[in-house]
Amino acid sequence: MAEFRLRAPTPGLLALPWDRPLSQWNVPDVPLRDIAVGPSRHLVKFVDADDALWAVKDMPPRVAAKEYDVLRRLEEMGLPAVRPAGLVVQPEFETAILVTRYLEGSWQYRRLFMRLPPDQPKHRARLLDGMAGLLVELHRHGVFWGDCSLANTLFSRDGQTLQAYLVDAETSEVHPVLSRGQREHDLDIMVENVAMGMVDLAERLGRSELEDVLIEEVEQARRRYDTLWEALHAEPVFGFTDRYRVEGTVRKLNDLGFAVDEVSLQPVGDDPSQLRLHVAVGDRRYHAQRLQELTGLDVGEGQARILLGDLRAYQAQLCREEGHDVDEQTAARLWVIEVVTPTEHVAHAALNNRGTAIQAYCDLLEVRWLLSEQAGRDVGTNVALAALTRGAAPTDSAAKMAVAEVPTEPFAVLSEDD
Repeated sequence: MAEFRLRAPTPGLLALPWDRPLSQWNVPDVPLRDIAVGPSRHLVKFVDADDALWAVKDMPPRVAAKEYDVLRRLEEMGLPAVRPAGLVVQPEFETAILVTRYLEGSWQYRRLFMRLPPDQPKHRARLLDGMAGLLVELHRHGVFWGDCSLANTLFSRDGQTLQAYLVDAETSEVHPVLSRGQREHDLDIMVENVAMGMVDLAERLGRSELEDVLIEEVEQARRRYDTLWEALHAEPVFGFTDRYRVEGTVRKLNDLGFAVDEVSLQPVGDDPSQLRLHVAVGDRRYHAQRLQELTGLDVGEGQARILLGDLRAYQAQLCREEGHDVDEQTAARLWVIEVVTPTEHVAHAALNNRGTAIQAYCDLLEVRWLLSEQAGRDVGTNVALAALTRGAAPTDSAAKMAVAEVPTEPFAVLSEDD
C-alpha cells in the first residue's frame, strides 16, 4: 500500500496510478506529456493534472525522502529551485516517487546551447553567469549542492536576464553555514561537470574545435562567482571622514539586486579613526520588493528593474501633463491600471501567449527602447508591438548602444516553445 505525502491533494493527482511503478504509467488513462530531459540517474515523467504540469521521478525511498526535505527547506528560504509537491512511497516495489511542480517557461541548457550561434559567446556567458549567481545564493544560505551540472539546472527569463534554478537536490545538504572548503569543493564540481557537459554538446554539434574555448568560459564562471561572493562579503576599512563610502557600498549591492538589512561600523583595533564596514545582505530581490511595495506586483528581480524604469518614465509624464508633482504611490496606482494591465495582455497575445504576460510586457519595453535608439526617436508602442508580433529582435548594434541601461540584449531568438 502506497504512503502519501501530497502538498496539493487535488483530484487529478490523487487519481494517478500510485499503486503501479512509474515505469508502467505508459497507459492511455495517465495524462503524460512528452518533454525531453537530459541525462538522469532515475526515471522521470511529466503528468498533466488539474490544469498544471507535474514532474514525477522514481527513486529509492531514502534518497527521495532526503531530496523532498531539502527542496522543502529551499522553498522556505525562497531560493531558486523547483518546488516539491509530494512524496509517494511504494513499499511493494521498494521505491518512491518524488513529485515536483514543473517550472513553466523554463529551458534546459542543452536545448538552449543547441540553438545558440557558436560564434556568439555572450549568450553562453549569460547562462553561465546565471549558474554562478545561483551557486552564490545557495552557498549564502548554507546549501551545498553537490551536483551542479547542465542536466540539473533550468533557466527562466527574468526581464532581460536569465535566472538559473536548481532541479536535482539528491546530493544536496543544508548547513547553518558552509566552510570555504565546502564552497570551493562545490565550485570545483560545477566547473568540472559543466565543462564536461559543454564539451559533450560541442562534439554533438560537430564543433570539437570549440572545446578549449568552452572550458575557458566555464572558468570565467568561477571568476564570476568569486567576484560576486567578494562583493557580498567584503569588509572594507576606511577613515572616519570617508563615511560616504558606506552609501557607495550599499548602492553597489542594490545594483546587484541585493537588499541591505543592516550596516555596522566598528573601530579597527585601538585606532578610532579607522572603521571596518560590515553589511548584512538580505535576499536578491531589492527592486522586486520595491515594486511590490508600490504596486502589489510580484515579479522577478530582472523584470522589476525594467518595470521600475517604466514607472519612473510614466510618473515624469504625469507630472508634465498635470503641471505639478505627482507622488510615487499615485503614479504607481495609475500606471498599473492605465498602462500595465491592458498592455501586458496585448503584448502576451503578440507572442502567442508564450511565457508570462508580465515578461511579454518587459519584452515590449525593451524592443521599443532599442528600436527607438535605432530610429533616433520614440517609435511608440504600436511599432514595438508589430516588431514583437513578427518575432523581430533588435540588431546587435542597437543592443551595444544600450549597454549602459540594458546589460545584455533581449533573448528574443528563444521562446518557451523552442
